[in-house]
Amino acid sequence: MRKALRLALVALALAWSVGPILLVVASSFKEAKEIFATPPSLVFVPTLENYATLWADHQVFFRGLWSSLVVTVGATLVTLTVSCMAGYVYARHQGRLLQGSAFFMLALRMLPPIIITIPLFPAVNALGLNDTHLLLVLLYAAFYVSIATWIMRAFIAALPRELEEAAQVDGASLARILLQVILPLAVQGMVAASIFVIVFAWNEFVFALVFTTSAAKTAPVAIAEMLGTVEGVQWGVVFAAATVQLVPILAVVLALQRYLVAGLTAGAVKE
Repeated sequence: MRKALRLALVALALAWSVGPILLVVASSFKEAKEIFATPPSLVFVPTLENYATLWADHQVFFRGLWSSLVVTVGATLVTLTVSCMAGYVYARHQGRLLQGSAFFMLALRMLPPIIITIPLFPAVNALGLNDTHLLLVLLYAAFYVSIATWIMRAFIAALPRELEEAAQVDGASLARILLQVILPLAVQGMVAASIFVIVFAWNEFVFALVFTTSAAKTAPVAIAEMLGTVEGVQWGVVFAAATVQLVPILAVVLALQRYLVAGLTAGAVKE
């Protein structure tokens, strides 16, 4: 009974989370008249018409995909650079000030993005950063560096100090210890932090909507604009765009998830 209950709960969770995604993907291959058919048709002849229309009439979306890629890669690199250094400090040094700053940083992460959007707007205008990839990279990195730092702190704290002490005896500098000893053994943490940042940056909407107009417009904003056309919403095309945006991030997560459970530090210190 317990096993059956667990299986039922897993099936329910999968239906709840995966069901809408499968509905969107399936609808992207349907003709317009079949998308909202009642009752829904589970058997249909797939068509690529929606994808052809997306490519022909919505090049703005594909430029948005490129912007999303640039911003995601940039935000991930900046976040990892800062969080690796900060995580090492928090893991290897103690003190009330450090502990307080760590919790304060995490508390700021709990604030909704819209709260800081309005006061940031005049500052962004004054600096001339509106509608730039650099602005989104900095905003996304600042928003997720807190959780990435906590992830790196946990992984680095689990590494034995004997490795650093041995490197210090050999005359290694702090920078060399961090780059050649700590980080190679904390790859799991770096990948875990990267996944959080990648998923957030790829799908983020509020900052991109407020601070971009054309040059740095990302894919989520482009899809939102497709929903507000005066000619009416082409739902098949919208679902096709959502599917195209989903595929890269799904591929990245599936490719990297195995590193989250790999024991890269196993056997690092032998008795």
